[in-house]
Amino acid sequence: MENRFGGFGNKAGVGGSGINFGFAKKENLQLTNIEFSEWRDFIYNLTGIYFQENKKYLLENRLQKRVDFLRLDSFKKYMDFLKFNPAKSKELSEFYEVITINETFFFRNQPQLDALVGTIIPEIMNKPENRMKRKFKIWSAASSSGEEAYSVAMMIDDLIKPKYPNVTFEIIGTDINYAVVETARKAIYKEYSIRNTPPYYLKKYFKSDNGTYILDNKIKSMSNFSILNLYDDNAMRKMTEFDVIYCANVLIYFDQQSKIKVVNHLYNSLNRGGYLFIGYSETLHGISKAFKLTSFPKTIGYNKE
Repeated sequence: MENRFGGFGNKAGVGGSGINFGFAKKENLQLTNIEFSEWRDFIYNLTGIYFQENKKYLLENRLQKRVDFLRLDSFKKYMDFLKFNPAKSKELSEFYEVITINETFFFRNQPQLDALVGTIIPEIMNKPENRMKRKFKIWSAASSSGEEAYSVAMMIDDLIKPKYPNVTFEIIGTDINYAVVETARKAIYKEYSIRNTPPYYLKKYFKSDNGTYILDNKIKSMSNFSILNLYDDNAMRKMTEFDVIYCANVLIYFDQQSKIKVVNHLYNSLNRGGYLFIGYSETLHGISKAFKLTSFPKTIGYNKE
């Protein structure tokens, strides 16, 4: 997560909305306490993300970017634009992008990847009831720009596929942010993203080109990316039959009620015997008793028994 919650389209224009736009003031606007409360409720109802009182200044600065771009003169006009403009779905993409943070890199959580290839895949594939299993599904549920999903793909291609040549490994990456999903689909990265990549994988699966790193097409083809809001009940009902779900650094941005809702969605998305991994600083304590806490070397996972 990297908090990854934004987007459904490209930059929106301002014509034809029926809203009377003004011109942005040169000085930054300030949210009143009432406006902050209204914006917090608006964002929460859309995404489940909850802005604490001490995040007022942060939210104010981020909203200012879109207010300036659209040449508005108040935060209220921007909220009206998001609520009533016929092209609001396009602007929602930009809105989600400015209120969220996307920071990730390849092989960010190596112990979780080691648990997947070293223990979980063999455990699931060797169960008697899975003798005829021909598809293994993995979901990077807050995939940002794709580094997590592609890290999984590289390790599976290198260490797992030779052992299970008749099994298809389907890797799905989702994010609410349109911009980062597009980056994931392109699979072209800068130095920051590959800084933790083992040299062996860097040499095997990337091509360096003038300061960028282009992912091998074979690995790129192993992962599919799409836009998804984890808070959307209808969309989440379609996410089913996964063997492993990675959802790191997402829950920290939710309040308790939203955490319970999202974790329940993730539980329903898993096959029986599947595993959920969350971030190091996150826990399901007080959120769900449905999972069995399972220890792996240097990490933990949550098993759906």
